[in-house]
Formats: sequence, structure tokens, C-alpha cells
Amino acid sequence: MASMLMPRCPLLKPHLESRAARITPRATIFLRTAARMESSSAANATPDSANLAQGTESSAADTVVQYVVLRRDLIDTWPLGSVVTQGCHASVAAIWLHKDDPDTLLYCSPPNLDSMHKVTLEVKGEAQILNLADKLKASSIAHKLWIEQPENIPTCLATKPYPKSSVSSFFKKLKLCK
Repeated sequence: MASMLMPRCPLLKPHLESRAARITPRATIFLRTAARMESSSAANATPDSANLAQGTESSAADTVVQYVVLRRDLIDTWPLGSVVTQGCHASVAAIWLHKDDPDTLLYCSPPNLDSMHKVTLEVKGEAQILNLADKLKASSIAHKLWIEQPENIPTCLATKPYPKSSVSSFFKKLKLCK
């Protein structure tokens, strides 16, 4: 019985070797990003307390973050699960649309999966979310405005992951979603 559970390694070995030999452009970007992360963390590891404090401050400002913006009018009228689902749709769509972007690869890298940073904010209604989408588009900030179908209702917006310092100014006036 134990022999039935053993994998047939000779059959898998050629398949695994051929897959390992192919390095896609996406994998190359991921490997470069991981190498940068490793070298920057090694460079920041100094015993000088002033350098430690400064490194912590700058890394907090450049944390890769994804912003998700929900509509307060829908939060107050729709079931909570439905509004959360809309935010999830927008978040996943924004990441998928920019899956080859270096910031997205960093955000979704295995070492960062358990420490992703999202900021969930709210706007009053449809007019405000459309205005925000227009401002982001005008400034070339990549995002996904989720439009619920078939009703054609703009429900929420999510940015692709960005260093916080590069996009936080667009969201300063918005309230945290509570």
C-alpha cells in the first residue's frame, strides 16, 4: 500500500527539468526585485542607531501599498458582504492588470504575502468615486474602477500596488473606511 503512495519520480523528472530550464520575463523581473530587496535589507543592517532610525522612517514612507476606495452610500444601503466583495473584485483586478509591474511583483512576492499593506478608504458616493478616478487617470496612476454589471454601477476603485510616498497625496483627504 505504501508503494502506491510513492510518486513516480522518473516520470516527473524530465518534466520538472524542462520547466526549470525556461525562465520567463516575469520570472526575471521577480528575481531582480527579490535581489534588490535582499541587497537593500543587507545595506540597511548597520549597528549605527541613527542609520537604523532613518532607514525605518524612509522604509515606512516607501512601503508598497494598495489603496481600495469604497462608496459610503453603498456601505449604508447594501449588505456588507456585497460591498466587501466589490472591493475584492477591484483589488484583484488591479493587481492582475499590472501583474508584470515591479511594484506588483514585490507586493505579491512570497516573502511579502503575509505582510501586504492595503488602505481602505471611503468616498460619499458615485460622483466622488468618478472624480477620484478622473484625477488618478490624469496623473497616470494605474487603478481599476470596478463597475458592477449588469447594473453599470461604479462601486469601488483600487490602485495597483505603489510605494506609499508616490501616491498617498491623492488619498489624503479621504476618510478611512470604518
